[in-house]
Amino acid sequence: MTTPLRVLISADMEGVAGVVHPTETNPERYDYERGRRLMTAEVNAVIAGVLDAVPEAAVRVADAHGTFRNILPEELDRRVRLVRGRPRPLGMLGGLDDNTGAVLFVGYHARAGAGPAVLAHTISDAVLDLRINGQSMGEIGLNTALAGHHGAPVVLLGGDDAACAELNALVPAAVTVPVKVALGQAAGETLHPEEARERLRAAATTAIENRGQVPPLTLTGPLAVEVDLYAPATVDLATLIPGVSRAPGARTVTFTANNTSEAHSLIQLLTHLAQIKPA
Repeated sequence: MTTPLRVLISADMEGVAGVVHPTETNPERYDYERGRRLMTAEVNAVIAGVLDAVPEAAVRVADAHGTFRNILPEELDRRVRLVRGRPRPLGMLGGLDDNTGAVLFVGYHARAGAGPAVLAHTISDAVLDLRINGQSMGEIGLNTALAGHHGAPVVLLGGDDAACAELNALVPAAVTVPVKVALGQAAGETLHPEEARERLRAAATTAIENRGQVPPLTLTGPLAVEVDLYAPATVDLATLIPGVSRAPGARTVTFTANNTSEAHSLIQLLTHLAQIKPA
């Protein structure tokens, strides 16, 4: 018996068609329920595209926005497994393993400092910038490298035009679907959600069929990591971690990681530390 293709879909919300404002992505705001329905529908479109290409594929979906509890489980395609909740190993790529054959990003956004880009940020507002070996990276770059560490290529991204350009700069062979054009941090020109879903389904099929032509992104260690943090108090806490040092100034910490997985774990910890407020 042949082992079925294992696919991971990592779904964020800021890059979904029709979504342009924090009221649509924040559980405490009035338009969030609409945003999560749009997110769930885009994920279903990508699932359909994957299974159009390889009907026997084993598909996992990682809810990767905010609380990691946004996708509506009862509305998700029943042929897949859903990874939800946090904190968890591998963060936005929960469910990834060394047997994963392809990773697809849905609803992704550009890194902090990119622009114009809809709802651009890196992990949380606590991070102003993240650099690995001097190269600025957001969630797209970090997660693509983490997938590559496990041997999996990122073959598809759906998001605004800035997010698509960010992935293609790292992985030119990946399929990207710009579901909206960014006009600013909270403004964009968006496709109709149904049109976006049709394009994503077709693109997912193409991406899976051509996955062998997309190389994984691998970063060779040791990796020099710099993280610019918003709050100086978070820097104070971060320097309590062995191996983490304060760079000149109040907001930057540095450390050396042996590989992307190690770097990713420590970056996750730094963002969680940012939630601790001084007594």
